[in-house]
Amino acid sequence: MTAPLLVLDLDGTLVDTAADLIATLNLILAGEGLRPMTRDDAGSLLGAGARAMIERGFRLNGATLDVATLDRLFAAYIPLYEARIAEESRPFPGAVEALDRFAAAGWRLAICTNKLEGLSRRLLDELDLSPRFAAICGGDTFPVRKPDAGHLLGTIARAGGTRETAVMVGDSATDVNAAKNARVPVVGVTFGYTDAPVASFGPDAVIDRFDELWNAVASLPRARQG
Repeated sequence: MTAPLLVLDLDGTLVDTAADLIATLNLILAGEGLRPMTRDDAGSLLGAGARAMIERGFRLNGATLDVATLDRLFAAYIPLYEARIAEESRPFPGAVEALDRFAAAGWRLAICTNKLEGLSRRLLDELDLSPRFAAICGGDTFPVRKPDAGHLLGTIARAGGTRETAVMVGDSATDVNAAKNARVPVVGVTFGYTDAPVASFGPDAVIDRFDELWNAVASLPRARQG
């Protein structure tokens, strides 16, 4: 029998990365003579990637940003972020204990994130979490990325799981839609990086804390059919 598989998003779901993401962004903005952004300024874009945050930073400053400049700043952002990737980033409260409970019950674990795979692995390495996961798949691991079903289904396959025995956990519409497109049950977390309530995206269950995850997963339907 194939072991059940718990697939988690990374930023805003498993790990609170906001402080390091914003600190790096503000280095970029300072280099352009622009004022820094706050966490409230960044909002849901914390989970949308560096390009989106850079664009918002320019908009909030009333500054123009062409494609060539965005490409240059994005290329500068990556090494700056990697250098401080886990200075302040930490798993959300109860996350590690939840992973332990699922692993002890025979579940496999995997990461499916739109963050670059290399950065995802670096972050998880720094937090001593990497060995827990049968697969760590980023936004550049496959030809497609969430909300495309292929990203989640590819992660499931790489982790040795099946769609019928997998569950997705995420904080955003991107995560919920990826799960729906893959016909996989999904739990939404309320503490992530989104401007709208996660319940408004239509997940199968919603949790406010990681200590609620076990019971939430137990209440889920089987993988969506059809």
